[in-house]
Amino acid sequence: MLRTSPPPGEDGRSPKNSFMTPAQKQEVIEVLKEKFSQYNNFYITDTESLDAGQTSALRRHCFDKQVEMTVAKNTLIRKALESLDAEKYSAIYDSLHNVTALMFSESPKEPALIISSFRKSSNGERPVLKAAFINGDVFVGDNQLVALTKIKTKNELIGEVIGLLQSPAKRVIAALLHHAEKGGEAAAPSVEANAAPEASATEAPASEAPATDAPAAE
Repeated sequence: MLRTSPPPGEDGRSPKNSFMTPAQKQEVIEVLKEKFSQYNNFYITDTESLDAGQTSALRRHCFDKQVEMTVAKNTLIRKALESLDAEKYSAIYDSLHNVTALMFSESPKEPALIISSFRKSSNGERPVLKAAFINGDVFVGDNQLVALTKIKTKNELIGEVIGLLQSPAKRVIAALLHHAEKGGEAAAPSVEANAAPEASATEAPASEAPATDAPAAE
């Protein structure tokens, strides 16, 4: 049985012993295949010990952060993955045990942040991270959670690259401005120094003008 994140207020827990016809199982597999194809990031978590209220709170948290939480049977999850690319997802098959809640997200670290904050607020150790598939890389085990919360998102990486590219340009501009200011200060005395000789040269011809000879006496 497949249940995706409902609007806040619904429980959405998957019955442990629900009977499904072959047609219903195939329908779930197709839905899961669509989700796995749509998202490059998904987390596999164990929510078995959470009660109805805690599960509802977790779903609400996912809903608010645009993370899609889906509870499904492990056998159906594996069949969906194997039908897409058995080798690509082989590293996470061993993590499909107990109650499994899948978290699909555009962000590689948002589900990890949700799990961490939920544990802190509930003062518990659930949900447990069983595995995470992040852009083709597989992280197995709950001990990977802290590292996953520190993964850089695409926008964060772009921001860092832009910052690195801008830093040298800013230094060059600052150096040019500094050089221009120093050049202006040095040019001012030079102009004054050059102006003084020119003034003296202008006055010189007047003082050196020959005197007019007086008329000879008769």
